[in-house]
Amino acid sequence: MKAILGCLALGTVCVGMLLSDLVQRLVIGPWLWLRPAGRERVLGRWLDFLAWLTTRPLEIIGGASLPRPPRVVPCEPGVLIVLNHQSLLDIPLGSKVLQSGYYSLVTRRRYARFIPLISHLTRLFRNPVVDPVANPGDSRRMLKALRSAARDSRVPLMIYPEGTRTKDGEIGPFRRTGLELILRARPFRVYAFVVDGLWQYRTFHDLIGKMNGIDARMEYVGCFEWTDPKADPGPFATELRDRMVETLAGMRDHQSVGA
Repeated sequence: MKAILGCLALGTVCVGMLLSDLVQRLVIGPWLWLRPAGRERVLGRWLDFLAWLTTRPLEIIGGASLPRPPRVVPCEPGVLIVLNHQSLLDIPLGSKVLQSGYYSLVTRRRYARFIPLISHLTRLFRNPVVDPVANPGDSRRMLKALRSAARDSRVPLMIYPEGTRTKDGEIGPFRRTGLELILRARPFRVYAFVVDGLWQYRTFHDLIGKMNGIDARMEYVGCFEWTDPKADPGPFATELRDRMVETLAGMRDHQSVGA
């Protein structure tokens, strides 16, 4: 029965994503072309819907327990959102931390093509793409585009600086290139969050049959001021990761006491 409910929940999400892809291409995209002034409002509401679509069926049908992240991040320029990365669900959960509006997510290049909803969404939201295994020429072009996005974006940027999903639940080493390049572009208010309880469910396959065992949590680490883009961002990135590691340890200590 657990496997059946898990498959039903994931099937509901997948069908919803396929239908949403059509709506996004045939309605949302043309609407923004005709009414560009409403971009932030329309995409903000669309983002809220997509976050609901990819989480609520897992809760209602699959029995997963997912957190309600605090909406503390303003949709303003000069805002950077940093999260750890445990599963596919981190992105819809991260989407819920904005007070309103939408953000631009630093995205792996492999997600920018041939994936229903996600690939078109990457272009629609103007997400900068990166690829750690790209050839030197492509890598330079992508880093140049990321630098421009960090400098000029009128909406928040979001990055998962580990670069990949953790296999043991711990916060892995940061891949510094993208994060430090962003910090060198302009001053930022950096909002950090930590999620836990999802690392055993890294892929869709992991969710089937075990979805009702999900007990995820999300904590707001804090807002950190990055004021001097000419300074070395290395120590700032190290302190940021250290604070996230401490928060994760505190979340697990609290859970152990509660158990």
